[in-house]
Amino acid sequence: MNIKGDLEKFREGLEQQRDELLVQAGLAKLEARDEWEKAEKKLDEFKIRLDELTSEARDATEDVWTGVKTLGEEIKTAYERIREKL
Repeated sequence: MNIKGDLEKFREGLEQQRDELLVQAGLAKLEARDEWEKAEKKLDEFKIRLDELTSEARDATEDVWTGVKTLGEEIKTAYERIREKL
């Protein structure tokens, strides 16, 4: 048994795993960034819609409030997906 040769192969395997993880981490970072940008747009929309509803609260139907709540839940889910990717 050639210990030096075995350790060299082991090192090469570790380096390959490291390189693969770096690539995957980079892709995850890009995916998280894309998800973040989408969530930010939705958050901006949520804020605008909520402000509009608050100023016109007496005229807003329950369906409208439900729609805004649904948008908020979508944003929450997006943030959870981002957290998982990080």
